Amino acid sequence: MRYFLIGILAFIGLAIGWSLLHIIPASGARAELKTKLVDQCRRVDVAPGTEDVTIDPELKLAFISAADRRAWYNDGGSSAINPKNGIYAMSLDGSDAIRRVSPAMDNFLPHGISLYRGNDGTKRLFVVNHPTTGEEVVELFDVGANGELTHLESISFDAMYSPNDIVAVGPNQFYVTNDRRFDNGLLGHLESYFALPLTSVAYYDGVKGRIVKDGLTYANGINKSVDGSSIYVAELLKRRIAVFDRDPESGKLSHVKNLRVNTAPDNIEVSRDGAIWVAGHSKIFDFVKHAEDAREIAPSHVIRLNPRSGLTSDVLMSVNGEINGSSVGAVWDNTLIVGAVFDGHVMVCPMLEILLRGPSQTNEPQ
Repeated sequence: MRYFLIGILAFIGLAIGWSLLHIIPASGARAELKTKLVDQCRRVDVAPGTEDVTIDPELKLAFISAADRRAWYNDGGSSAINPKNGIYAMSLDGSDAIRRVSPAMDNFLPHGISLYRGNDGTKRLFVVNHPTTGEEVVELFDVGANGELTHLESISFDAMYSPNDIVAVGPNQFYVTNDRRFDNGLLGHLESYFALPLTSVAYYDGVKGRIVKDGLTYANGINKSVDGSSIYVAELLKRRIAVFDRDPESGKLSHVKNLRVNTAPDNIEVSRDGAIWVAGHSKIFDFVKHAEDAREIAPSHVIRLNPRSGLTSDVLMSVNGEINGSSVGAVWDNTLIVGAVFDGHVMVCPMLEILLRGPSQTNEPQ
């Protein structure tokens, strides 16, 4: 009995130590945040849950993935099916005109998106979809000359079990992050609160899918370098971006380094100069409260990261509810578009001054 009690106390001690070492720093509980840039932005209403944004510079459109995620997270089932769910296009000509470009689809809850541009001019939009039936699907759309989407194919495979974000690397090939290994229950809580490295990246080669990298801690956003040779993965509960070399023949990923960031990173966008743009959650527990109650404020944070040097710039910070729980920061010319997990709008922000000033903080690769 004595040794049993000693074992229990030792386990509790280890649990507390692990929490202090991993969870408290990851939560950002002690971070001091100040408003930046957001007071220069304009709000553009779209639809509930503007979770991911990607830009087509040729069509001068921002594609926005929108779904009623609060209903999905808190209620689930058919209550998550909102007629406003879909893919929207926002004009970048200054008018901020919004229109839904995805076709009518049953049970469509879009999440991460990725735009593929082929050498022959082909454009396809890859969309993670979470039907309430429980199946996990990637929807593949052809992008028309005016941005309208035509559905081509639905893809699912066993190795894609909890998809969050996606990056296309070919007309039918993609990487996708699995952000959770266990959805709920005791194991789900242990995975989240102890920041356990149980998540993964899967690769679909056009015929079949498989896990190509595991041992990640809440793998969230994913994207590729401008030349496609590197893959970037956001590890939300580690506050870092993992950088991998990519083998284009096999799809294999080889770890190169980790880049520390001062937020819990969500989606990743890459600008044409090669910089990584990351939106994140500076205070995780505030974000959890906001997920449960829309009246709670969750800070929004967008950073610009140089993947070679690790230098970062804090570009945008919202602490007063202008936009809550930022999940993506997409860049076009001198404009930043910020989306959110639950809010039904995006913020459109001028940022010429930010780009001219350059990085303001150094993060060393680890």
